[in-house]
Amino acid sequence: MAADQGVTHIALPVRDLDASIDFYERFADMHVVHRRQDADGSPVAWISDLTRPFVLVLIETTPDQCLGGTFCHIGMAVASPADVDRRCELARAEGRPVWGPNDYGPPVGYWAYLVDPDGHNLEISYGQEVAFTVQSATREAT
Repeated sequence: MAADQGVTHIALPVRDLDASIDFYERFADMHVVHRRQDADGSPVAWISDLTRPFVLVLIETTPDQCLGGTFCHIGMAVASPADVDRRCELARAEGRPVWGPNDYGPPVGYWAYLVDPDGHNLEISYGQEVAFTVQSATREAT
């Protein structure tokens, strides 16, 4: 299994996880490849069209969590925890807001948020197992 690298996911807050899953299953041919309760108790689902190691992360929460919150982000995997640390140090040196690094263990991994010039969050992570999760779901679907 190859390690995750490159953009692996986009996370979106949703009001009703099951309704959102139903929408994406019916209109985007996406399927649940992972489901759990987040650390704060929020229901979370990773969904994928099973064509590449990329997932849409749906997080059930209140609609205002996207504005100024940490739920909305683009996720990018890197080759090592040291690479997460290096990018955090670089962002801090430039005066950019950084949250992390954090080590949540599998399947979330070692990660940090870096804030872009427009206030959007870029999640840099190592060990999230997106490729493994999509590959496993692909095998089960065939």
